[in-house]
Amino acid sequence: MKSTEETMQHDDHHHHHGDHDNHFSEMQARVKALETVLTQKGLIDPAAIDAIVETYETKIGPRNGARIVAKSWTEPDFADWLKADATAAIASLGYSGRQGEHMRAVFNTPDTHNLIVCTLCSCYPWAVLGLPPVWYKAPPYRARAVIDPRGVLAEFGVVLPETTKIRVWDSTAELRYLVIPERPSGTEGFDAERLADLVTRDAMIGTGLVRLPEAV
Repeated sequence: MKSTEETMQHDDHHHHHGDHDNHFSEMQARVKALETVLTQKGLIDPAAIDAIVETYETKIGPRNGARIVAKSWTEPDFADWLKADATAAIASLGYSGRQGEHMRAVFNTPDTHNLIVCTLCSCYPWAVLGLPPVWYKAPPYRARAVIDPRGVLAEFGVVLPETTKIRVWDSTAELRYLVIPERPSGTEGFDAERLADLVTRDAMIGTGLVRLPEAV
């Protein structure tokens, strides 16, 4: 689906299902069953489990991706490497794994905003973004991100000028994407770690923007 301002990249869209779709894998089902038994016996608190999952989903996991983004902002040679071979560039930092062997980095510009989705299942680069958020796997997001990306972004609080092109990239089991957001102004004196603090998980999916310098 292409227009003058919303375009979509399919990459032949050869999705593999199994542990890439929204159904429980055998291991996930076993973990869920064990969690239910332990909860019924009063040995674990589901709220505590949820808090731990949220930490890995929104803080620890995405920190890897944030460091990649910050390095691309501060080292032009690394940014060029990301553009040419994101898989190798990311692996050089030790971030690789079964859920992110083949990566492509897509760079936001003043004229173009990138948005990531997986329309048929829920392929996601765990190695650089941690656990996928629930909404990423939900059918409404997977469908509407393609049909109405501008409206979906607005629901996430990202309201872009009408002149900004939105490119929607459809992940597959073979290829996953990482959005490199634009470096915010006023960060010229920031080191890499401070820059990484500005980068959110949602900014690396495309459903959010980086934090302003004064916010951290």
